[in-house]
Amino acid sequence: MARWTASDIPPQNGRSAVITGTGGLGYEDALALARAGGEIILAGRNPGKGADAVARIQAAVPKANVRFERLDLASLASVAEFSARIRSQRTSLDLLINNAGVMVPPRRQVTEDGFELQFGTNYLGHFALTAHLLPLLRNGREARVVSLSSVAARSGRIDFGDLQAERAYKPMPVYAQSKLACLMFAFELHRRSTAGRWGVTSIAAHPGVSRTDLLHNGPGRRSASGRIRSMLWFMFQPAAQGALPTLYAATSPVAKPGAYCGPHAMSETRGYPVPSRVPPQAADAAVAARLWEVSEQLAGVTFRMEPAMA
Repeated sequence: MARWTASDIPPQNGRSAVITGTGGLGYEDALALARAGGEIILAGRNPGKGADAVARIQAAVPKANVRFERLDLASLASVAEFSARIRSQRTSLDLLINNAGVMVPPRRQVTEDGFELQFGTNYLGHFALTAHLLPLLRNGREARVVSLSSVAARSGRIDFGDLQAERAYKPMPVYAQSKLACLMFAFELHRRSTAGRWGVTSIAAHPGVSRTDLLHNGPGRRSASGRIRSMLWFMFQPAAQGALPTLYAATSPVAKPGAYCGPHAMSETRGYPVPSRVPPQAADAAVAARLWEVSEQLAGVTFRMEPAMA
C-alpha cells in the first residue's frame, strides 16, 4: 500500500458522518472529512469543547458543514436521546466513526448505568449507539461503521466472569479488554451485516501511539503515564497522523470490508495506514457472538432488521 494521507480522501460531498469525540482523533477526523466536503455531526459530552471544535473547523474550512450534538457515551439514556434526535432530523447516515473513549483511570469508576467506565464508554456506549443508528445507516449510501481499537487490544481478553472489573480492577488490563471488545464488535458487525444483507460495511482501525489527551484525561497529568505523555511528547505521533487509519477505513474505496487498519511502522505505533495484525483472541467468532448477545442484554438494545422509514 502506498503512503496514504488525508489528501487521498475521495470527495465527500453529499455524504454525512457522525463522529464521537470532539478532541484529538475525533477532531482530526472531522476536520479532514469537512475539508473533503462531508456533512459532519461531531458528538461529545462537553458543549463548550464541542463549540470550540466546530469553530476551529469552520475557521480552517470556511464552508464546512459541521455542527455539534451532545452525547455522553457513559449514559445509555444520553445515547438513546442523541440517536432519537438524529433520527428525527434525517432519514439516512453514510458514516459512523466510533472514536471517543477514556483510558486507564487509576481507580475503578462506573457509568451512569453502573458499568465499569472504560467498558461502558469505549465499548458498550458505542455498541448501543450503532444499534440505534443502524436504520439510518441501512438507508445510507455505501454506509460504513468504523470502530476504534488500540494496540492494547493485543493483551486484552474478554472476562465474562467479571466484565465490569468488580472483583479486580487494574487500569490497563481493563482498558485492553474494552478495546478488544471494540475490535471484536467491528468484526461481528461485519459478519452479521453480510449474513443479514444490511448493506453496512464495518471496519476496525487503531491510531498507534498518538499525541492526544487520553492519558491526561484518564490517569491525569501528574500520574506517571501522564508525565510521560507531557515530557516525552515527541514519542507520540501527531493526532493528525494517528487519525489516518480511521480516515482510510472510513473513505478509501479499496479499504477491505471487515478488515483492521493501523499504522505501518515500529510495531504499528506510528506511520501510514496498512492492514493491522489481528490478535488471535479477536478472531474467535464464538466469543464475539457471545459478547454481542451479552451486550444487547446489558445495553437494552437490538439490531433491527427493518430499514428506516424514508
